[in-house]
Amino acid sequence: MKTLQDELEHWIPIARRRLRNFDFLPAIEHVGIVDHVGDGVAEVSGLPLTRLYETLRFKDGALGLTFRVDETSLGCVLLANGEKVSAGSQVQGTGEIIRVPVGEELLGRILDPMGLPLDGGPPIVACREDPIDQPAPAIIERDLVTEPLMTGITVIDAMIPLGRGQRQLIIGDRKTGKTTIAVDTIINQKSSNVICVYAAVGQKTSAVNQVISAVRKYGAFERCIFVVGEANASPGAQWITPYTACTIAEYFRDCGRDALLVIDDLSKHAIIYRQLSLLLRRPPGREAYPGDVFYIHARLLERAAKLSQERGGGSITALPIAETQAGNLTAYIPTNLISITDGQIYLEPKLFYEGQKPAVNVGLSVSRVGGQTQSLAIKKLARRLRLDYSQFLELEVFTRFGAIMDDRTKQTIKHGRSIRSVLAQPQYKPLSLSEQTALLLAVSEGKLDDTSAKDIVEFQIKLGREILRQCPRAVSRIENTKELSDEDRQDLLQAFDIILRETTSSGHQ
Repeated sequence: MKTLQDELEHWIPIARRRLRNFDFLPAIEHVGIVDHVGDGVAEVSGLPLTRLYETLRFKDGALGLTFRVDETSLGCVLLANGEKVSAGSQVQGTGEIIRVPVGEELLGRILDPMGLPLDGGPPIVACREDPIDQPAPAIIERDLVTEPLMTGITVIDAMIPLGRGQRQLIIGDRKTGKTTIAVDTIINQKSSNVICVYAAVGQKTSAVNQVISAVRKYGAFERCIFVVGEANASPGAQWITPYTACTIAEYFRDCGRDALLVIDDLSKHAIIYRQLSLLLRRPPGREAYPGDVFYIHARLLERAAKLSQERGGGSITALPIAETQAGNLTAYIPTNLISITDGQIYLEPKLFYEGQKPAVNVGLSVSRVGGQTQSLAIKKLARRLRLDYSQFLELEVFTRFGAIMDDRTKQTIKHGRSIRSVLAQPQYKPLSLSEQTALLLAVSEGKLDDTSAKDIVEFQIKLGREILRQCPRAVSRIENTKELSDEDRQDLLQAFDIILRETTSSGHQ
């Protein structure tokens, strides 16, 4: 039987070895106390070394983000509902900003703003974690926007073209088809190498599910990433959603690939920022928005760019969405975003209610960069399209009063109506480059001027299938060279005559 002396002789050498190997280093913990909490924000004292936008960790494991720093206290936003966070709880400063997983493992996944899966799939094992707030590329690190980003929407690709690395605002009233344009653009990347990242900021769950279902059905879901900060998430989580999505897109950009970033929408993002700022008593400015609301959006959208070859040549094309009230483009947030971006696509309620979908107002829409990237096949055909369409819209106003028209005016009206019919396009059915080229060629040659609107719709339905059957070489050359040769033009014109004869004869039966 072991005595006490035997036990001591056994354990004392072990204890000495452990003490010799133990590093007695000072450990500093930066700990504060929650003064009060509510409405998704908290007031904290006792963290004098905390920096702006630093991550805070509460005792129950919840995370917060420093939003306001004063001499004696700081305000933070909770990144979860934080039911267990209460006054008197301990909170610890981490010295870091929020990091989220990035990498190929995120493709085909649905995430929350913290990078955690929402689709019921396995945990994400990413190659690394990057901070959600990073500096934009410097001027010397950028390159010219030279490559087109095809949306598959004729009115945009012909009149308001986009380039890879551009920032194009989609703006309009509620329920005018803004998200539809963005989703159709994502679907059209099925035939390209572009990675698509969709950020839902403050959207209803049903609306987000509808977008995801459409991409699953019609697009390349395996090359898309969805970052969802829906309406029932905490305000802090909604606020960081676009920054998380941008960081994920930057990974692919820095790998030399092209990414498309859709932010739906920045109007709600600004409202959330205003809400958090007022709750934490930051000084309000115009329309109660804080004075730096322009800066937070500029800082975000400046991260979308085309990088130089030295940086890999990758790009992020940003499609932020903004909502107007009663078509007021001069409101505070819309004017801010218009001045930040490289152009805007304006959707007009009047056109939408008249059945012209997509309801793009060509006169108020502009692309300041994409015209340099437009494929030659479309560029030549669309050269006079915008002018002819604008003239038609002006003349159409006078025809409503029963004015007497000469033959030239009648022809302009007929040609304009055919353009308008061609620019209408069903949802979730983006067109290829060859289909758009053929459609614009038919309009520019006046082939559809004497055709009824019903027959033009039938012509559009048959066009893609028929040109592929009757002139496959022309279709292949247009897709590969992006140009329209004289030989291909003649082949397409002959195909148009056949399609129109079949359409007209079937319509009369």
